[in-house]
Amino acid sequence: MTRRIILALAGACLFAIGTAVGPWITPGGSTVQAAGTCSALPTASALGNFLVAAPGMSDPTIGGDAGGLYHGTRMWGAVVNRDGELCAYATSTSDPSQVWPGSQAIAKAKAYTANAFSLDASVTPVSALSTALLYTFTQPGHSLWSLGQSNLFDTRFLAAPGATGSTNQITGGLIFFGGGVPLYSGGKIVGGLGISGDTSCADHEIAKRVRQLAGLNHPSGPLVDDIVYSGVDPVTTRNFTHPQCPNTYRNGGFIGNENPSSGY
Repeated sequence: MTRRIILALAGACLFAIGTAVGPWITPGGSTVQAAGTCSALPTASALGNFLVAAPGMSDPTIGGDAGGLYHGTRMWGAVVNRDGELCAYATSTSDPSQVWPGSQAIAKAKAYTANAFSLDASVTPVSALSTALLYTFTQPGHSLWSLGQSNLFDTRFLAAPGATGSTNQITGGLIFFGGGVPLYSGGKIVGGLGISGDTSCADHEIAKRVRQLAGLNHPSGPLVDDIVYSGVDPVTTRNFTHPQCPNTYRNGGFIGNENPSSGY
């Protein structure tokens, strides 16, 4: 009996410590995070504001139409720190249920992936690897096929719209199509950003705009890890290519549409 009482008290103390350090996150709401671990990154409130502003950006380098099905107006966004811990997530709509529910996990996994495979800007030849640039390498017959099975997403860290939960753990998950970009401060990688809620091509367009709005670009600028399209860009970049999507735009210019299905 005494042993059971001691164990119960120990468990209660650990629970109290865990809830004190957080973070506690509400989709579309604010974030409280343990001091210092996410200090260089946007809060959920700031992330939500960036998501709202991104589709209407008129920046001559990366602005204009984002394309896709909804032109980037219905998005989940997520941010992880350099350790891969989830710092914040938000939606671009006041009602989170009006963004694809499945995109919550995808945004979080894209943020984790972009951080997991990028390095400080001083590393050459490649330091920043967006999830779009990883597409071809991870397809069947290529050198990183099955990489996605190496770190599966932990569904315990999903929340229903309007719910709260403690997410001071690494959610994991690997996604290899457009929408995830690494985040930099002073040339050092500080985490990753994931965007999902439209075509993967539109997701990438919104991701690089949110990164720009947050002031967390790679020192070489917002296009250092830009998406490269099969059959559109020079063959010298073919190992980094990504398929076109329905209504594909890049940096405000129309690229084309996904190829028709065949062989089914």
